Amino acid sequence: MGDAFLQLTQISKSYPGVRALEDVSLDVRPGEVIGLVGENGAGKSTLMKILGGVVAPSGGTIRVDGERLPALSVQQATDAGIAFVHQELNLFDNLDAAANVFIGREPRSAGPLQLVDRKALYAQARRHLDQLGVDFAPNTPVADLSIGQRQLLEIAKALSLNARLIIMDEPTSSLTLAETERLLAIIAALREQGVAVIFITHRLTELTASADRVVVLRDGRLVGHLPKERISHNEMIRLMIGRDLASLYQPPATAPGETVLEMREVRTGAYPDRPVSLAIRRGEILGMAGLIGAGRTELARVIFGIDPMIGGFILLDGKPITLATPRAAIDAGIYLVPEDRKKSGLLLDLSIAENIGLPTLQAKSRHGIVQAARLFEDARRQMQRLDIRAPGCELPAAALSGGNQQKVVLAKWLAMRPRLLICDEPTRGIDVGAKSDIYRMLRDLADAGVAILMISSDMEEVIGVSDRIAVMHEGHVTGILDRASFSESNVLHLAVGAGMAGCKADFPEARSA
Repeated sequence: MGDAFLQLTQISKSYPGVRALEDVSLDVRPGEVIGLVGENGAGKSTLMKILGGVVAPSGGTIRVDGERLPALSVQQATDAGIAFVHQELNLFDNLDAAANVFIGREPRSAGPLQLVDRKALYAQARRHLDQLGVDFAPNTPVADLSIGQRQLLEIAKALSLNARLIIMDEPTSSLTLAETERLLAIIAALREQGVAVIFITHRLTELTASADRVVVLRDGRLVGHLPKERISHNEMIRLMIGRDLASLYQPPATAPGETVLEMREVRTGAYPDRPVSLAIRRGEILGMAGLIGAGRTELARVIFGIDPMIGGFILLDGKPITLATPRAAIDAGIYLVPEDRKKSGLLLDLSIAENIGLPTLQAKSRHGIVQAARLFEDARRQMQRLDIRAPGCELPAAALSGGNQQKVVLAKWLAMRPRLLICDEPTRGIDVGAKSDIYRMLRDLADAGVAILMISSDMEEVIGVSDRIAVMHEGHVTGILDRASFSESNVLHLAVGAGMAGCKADFPEARSA
C-alpha cells in the first residue's frame, strides 16, 4: 500500500443539541480494506455523508491527494473517486439493469440527436456484471430482480465509476451465502487492483475474513484501531459497546410445552407443489434457516393471513383455524414482525406512541375517540421495558436508529400478549448491542410461554439463538435440527437440499394427518 490519498483530520459534526462526530481522524490508502463498525448512532452514517459531500463538517480538514479542503461537495467526492453502495437501495424499478448502472452517464451515438447507444450500454454493463458473477442479464428489468440481485447491481454501479474508494454500507444484508462469498472475493480482487474499500457491516465475522484493519466508532468518537492480527469478534464488540457481551445462546428456563401451532401439508402460492408440515411449541424459539427464495417469508405471510393458503390446514392449540386475513391472525394471538420494518412494520411519520398503540387503539378509545393519556402512558411503559432510546414517545419513528425502530415494532405486539410471534429477519441492519437486547427479549418471551418462529439468514444468529432449527429449500422443509445437531455444515447441507446423515426431521402431525 502506498501513501494515503484521502485524509480526514479531527472531523467534527454538530447538529442542534447533538454532537454527531468529535475529532475523528482517518487515513485511506490505495488497496486497503477498512472495516468501519459501531452501534447505530455511533456516527458512521454522518462520517460517510461527509465523505460523500452530502453534509459539511463543523470542524476539521479533508485532504485529497494532498490538497486541503474544508469540505467536499458531491461532485468533488465523485471526482476524487469516492463511490457508495448504500444499504437503502437507490434503483429505478422502471428501468433495466444496464440503464441503472449508467444512469446519467449513458454512452451516446454519434450525430446531432445523441441517442443512447444501447449496444455499447449493454456491453459496458455486461463487463461489470460479469465481474460480480451475477445470474441476470443487462436488459433485465430491475422490477424483476430479487433484493439480493439489486444489491449486487448497486455494487456494479459503483464499479462502473472507476472508483479509488468504494464505501459499502451493509452490502451483504440481503445476500445469500454464495453471494456473500462472491462479494468478499470481489473485495479481495479490488484490493489487488489498488481500490480501497470501507466496509460497514454488523456481521463482524465478515471483517475477520476481509479487513486489513478495523476502525471503531462509539458515541461519535473514534475509540480504537484494530490491525489485521488483532481483529476478532470479541475485540470489536468490546470496543463498540465498551463491555463484553454474554454468550449468545441463553437456554430456556423450562422445557418447551405443548404445541401451539401446527401446519399440516400447508401449500403457499410461491411453492404450490411443496407442502410444509411443522409444529411450533410453547416456550421455544424455532429458528427457520434457508437461502433467499427458499419460501420462509412466504410461509410466514400465509400464517399471518396476508397471502392465501393454497392447500393444507393449520391447527392452533390442537383446533383447526382459518387465518384468511391478518385481523384473524391478530385476533388469534398470532403476530408478525416483518422483514422490512420501514416498509411494512412502521408508519415512519407517526410518533413512537402512535406506532406502539396502533393495534390496541380500540382498547384505548372511548366513544370512538382515542384517549391520548392512555396511549402515551402505555408507550412510555413499553419504551422502558424494551429500552427504546429516545427523548420522548412523541418523536417520529423515522428519527430512531434501526435497532430502536425494531424495538418499536416488537413493542406494539408485546402489549397484546402474543401466543405465537413470527420474527422475519429480526436483527437485519442492527448493531450488536441492539441485537443482544432483542435476543434477550425473545428469550424472555419464550420463557413466558410464547411460541416464537424466528426466520433468519444470519448463520451465527440462527445457531446461537434457536432451540431448534427448521431448514427450508425451495419451499420444502428439508429437516429439523435439535441443538445437539447444530452446525453451519448441517444447516448448509439442508439449505441446498443435500440432506445430512442423522438429521432429525420428525413431523408427528404429518403422520397423523
